[in-house]
Amino acid sequence: MVKYGKTAVVRYRGTLADGTVFDDTEGIEPLEFTVGSGKVIHGFDEAVRSMSAGEKKTVTIPACEAYGEYSEERIEHAPMYSLPNAKDIKVGKLFYLVTEEGIRFPAKVLEINKGMATVDFNHPLAGRDLTFEIELIEEKG
Repeated sequence: MVKYGKTAVVRYRGTLADGTVFDDTEGIEPLEFTVGSGKVIHGFDEAVRSMSAGEKKTVTIPACEAYGEYSEERIEHAPMYSLPNAKDIKVGKLFYLVTEEGIRFPAKVLEINKGMATVDFNHPLAGRDLTFEIELIEEKG
């Protein structure tokens, strides 16, 4: 088992219930992350933590351990002038806001009406159970 604080090197493929691939490491370098650091979703972190180098497994992570449940409370109204690069934002398109700490988070404008934007701050995968095929290549450190 991979210990907290160690670096895991993994290849993975993430799919939705309908088989749609939403992310994978095919054709790119494997993902490296520090186990327990919060750099990946909780359910993925826990799945990798229970693996040994060379092991492959498929896990389904419930929404609550992935990007959370979809919440109507995360839909807000804001004046367009308060959104960065407002002139480039289009209804239905994903854009990213950056906190003072440099953390990026996704948002999507659902509607623009009289200079006011209805913005959905739910992650695009909120409310979705995610299935991952994971291969732990190695544990470092």
